This record gives sequence, C-alpha cells and structure tokens, in this order.
Amino acid sequence: MNFRKIEIKSLLFENIGIRQTILKNTFWLVGAEGVSKLLKIVLIIYVARILGAVNYGMFAFSLAFVTLFATFFDLGLGLIVTREFSHKEGKKEEFLAIFSLKILLGIVVLFLIFIGSFFISQDPIVRKTIWILGIYIMTTDLSGIIFAFFRSRQQMEHESWMKTLQVFMETSIGLFVILNFPSIQNLGYSYLFAGSITLFVALLFFYFKVFPLKFYCNKSIWKKFLKMSWPIALVGVFATIYSQIDSVMMGYWGQIIETGWYNAAYRLVRMVMIPATLVGASFFPALSKTFKESKKEEFQKIGDYQMQIIIFFAIPVTVGGVVLAPKIVDWIYGQTYSSAILAFQILIVMAGFAFFSNLFNSILIAAKKQKNLSIIIFSGAVLNVILNILLIPRYTLYGAAISTLITMILIFVLLLEFVPKLTPFKIFNLNLFINLLGACISSLIMYLFIFKSETYGINIFILILIGTLSYSISFLLYKKIINKFYFSKNVNS
Repeated sequence: MNFRKIEIKSLLFENIGIRQTILKNTFWLVGAEGVSKLLKIVLIIYVARILGAVNYGMFAFSLAFVTLFATFFDLGLGLIVTREFSHKEGKKEEFLAIFSLKILLGIVVLFLIFIGSFFISQDPIVRKTIWILGIYIMTTDLSGIIFAFFRSRQQMEHESWMKTLQVFMETSIGLFVILNFPSIQNLGYSYLFAGSITLFVALLFFYFKVFPLKFYCNKSIWKKFLKMSWPIALVGVFATIYSQIDSVMMGYWGQIIETGWYNAAYRLVRMVMIPATLVGASFFPALSKTFKESKKEEFQKIGDYQMQIIIFFAIPVTVGGVVLAPKIVDWIYGQTYSSAILAFQILIVMAGFAFFSNLFNSILIAAKKQKNLSIIIFSGAVLNVILNILLIPRYTLYGAAISTLITMILIFVLLLEFVPKLTPFKIFNLNLFINLLGACISSLIMYLFIFKSETYGINIFILILIGTLSYSISFLLYKKIINKFYFSKNVNS
C-alpha cells in the first residue's frame, strides 16, 4: 500500500487495509492516552503531595476495594462485544440487550459494594468515598461497552476523543477541588462528575451516529453472550485480585501510609504499561477477525508485528525504569515518598513480563481459549493471595511488590507453555530472537549513557531524552546491520 497517495482524512478516519487500520487505531488510542496520562500525572502529583501519604493511602484503599468489584460490572462482555461484533454487521437487538444487562449488573454490584463497605472499613469517610467511587466505576463501565462497540468496528477515534474529554474534566475539576477543598470525598466527587458527563456524551453520540439505546430484556441473548464471556469474567476477577488485593490487605491491616507509598509507585508503573495495552487493543480486532476467517498465516503475522513493537518498547522501559527510579519518584512525589522507590523498581520489572503476557492473553481470547486463560490467571491469583498473606505483614509494601512480581512471572511462564499448544501462534522464531537481542544490546548501551556519573545528575527529562535517543539510534543501527547481513547472505546464495 502506498500511503503517500492516501489523504490524511482517509488515513485517520477510514479503514483501508489491515496494517493501515491498526496504525490508525493505534494513533488514536495512543494519542488520546498520551494526553490523558499526561494530565493524570499532573493530577496525581498534586493529589499525592497535597493529601499526603496517609490520606492518599485512604483514597487508594477505597479505589482498590471498589476496583475488586469492577469485573462484575463487566463480566467480560466488553471483549466479547469487540470480538463478536468485529465480524458482524447490524445486530442492533443484541447490543441493546447487552447494554440493558450491563445496567442491571451495575445496580446489583453497587448494592454489593455498599454492603461490603461496612465490613472492610469502620471509617465513615472511607465508606462514603467507596460509595462515590462505586458509582463512578459504573459510569465508566457503561461508557466502556459503547467503546467496545466502536472497537469492534475498528473506529477507535470515537473512543479516543471521549476518553480525552473525561480525563480533561477529571484533571481540571480534580485540581480545582484538591487545591481549594482538599479531601478524599471531594476528589471522589470530581471523578464521578467527569465519568457521568462522559457517559452522557457517549450515549448522545451513539444515539445520533448509530441507533437509539433503550432498555431491552432478552434472556436468550443474555444467556448466549454470558456463556461466551464468563471465562473472560473469571480472568478479570482473578487478574483484579492479584492487582488490587494487596492494597486492600494493607489497608485492612492498618498499613495506610504504606498503601499510599505502594499505590504511588504502582500508579506510575500502570501509566508506563498503557502504551502496550493500547497497542493490544488496536491489534485485537484484527487478530479476532483473522482467526475467525481461519487465516493462520495472517494471524501469525499480526501477532509477530505486535510482538516486535512490544519488544522494542518493553526492554528499555524496564531497564530505564529501574535505573531512573530514584529520580522519577523524587521528581513526581517528593522526598516524602522515597520509600516508594524500591517498590517502583520491583514493579517495573513486573511490568516487563506483563507487556508480553498481555499479548498472549489477547491471542488466547481471539482464539476462543478464554477458559484456558482463566485457569492460568486463577493460578496466579491463588499464588498472589498466599504470598501477600506471608509477605505483607513482615515486609509491607515491598512484600506486596515482590508478590506481584512472582505472580506475573508464573503467569508469563504458563502462557509461554500453553499459547503455542492452544493457538496457531508460534512464539519462538528467528525474528523474535533477532529483535530481542537487538533490544537488549541497545538497552545496555542506553544504560551506559544514562548511568554515567557525569550524566546521571542532570535533569530527569534530559536523562529520558538521552536514554531514548541512545536506545533508538542503537536499535536502528543494529537492525540496519542485521538487514545488510541477511541481504548479502541471500545475494550470495
């Protein structure tokens, strides 16, 4: 495909071919999340600094508890809508039924959150914050099912601007509240307001651009989609357990300030993981479609292409994150959060494994092996709970971080074993080795540049720029040498 002949409008707003569609969707999602995460970093800095580790710990504890219920809002329906509607047109009744089911699920889960809040905390402020954030999670989940529909049509540009709107409001209102009326309850209200406005805009846009939404009860459709989604729901439940239960345990055991430090570190790591998540979201519809159409070679090519992107990104981020952790945490949160540095270093290594695990998760779901995936994630969740019980009382936030890292390594190893057996995708090949070796060599060169004594003391932004340039140039030179070697080899043969 000659992209020079494609107008900008067609390139960014139309689906022309597989690679162009993936690039278009990635552009919109990465663009939106780039702006969103930049704004959220600003909000987090002010929230953590103004509220302090104790109050921020209370807010993080409340949000972690609510997030444990988030999977029950969705029950895996979002991914199923993206997968199933990616090769279907129409199906208005099915989507109306699913949207209605989501409303009913939301009401039930909100009731469970309300009841659970009385058991998890005796603090009335924390309880009320839990209620507020519970409603907020419901609004974002209802918006999410609309986004899933647009993803199935590979129209991520709509999701992009709506999410940007939400985060802009969350940040602007959150900053106003935290600077003028600082409290965890008021911060929760700012999240809820932004989520509600985004849901209203999403419903309005869907009404005029697709079709009007209304309550539609159809038990046969509910049963059909829940039958497909329940393994994904289990995956979500188990994944949420091993990602959130540590904060809930620390908060329940009275380690509130440690919860604040831990979540300050974890929030940064989650932000770093966003690009890989967005790349996965952009590739997933194409993976689902090629598997459904039994195009095994195309399925492998799309997976390989995504793997190359992840390798290019994951290795330097992990190395750079470990090396620059003290400067990153100090610049963002200040000296009062210095205890979060080691936790951040442990969790950024965990993120390195998570980048690849997320790709393998998508491949299993696209290949309709979500039941097998749920067993793998369940194994990780069980191990994580056991490790948290053993390590958190003694090592607090560092025990939680180590538990998360060991859990992710187990999941990664299991996925390496089962993905090639259960799907047409073959992980190990020469191309993978070449890219992995290049990323490791380039990351080593980057490390040597940024960790020199005369370099490490300069501004964090300049350090990141130096690291990015040294890594990118090294990787490109490596690829050029490799390509030249193979070209010469092919000519000689």
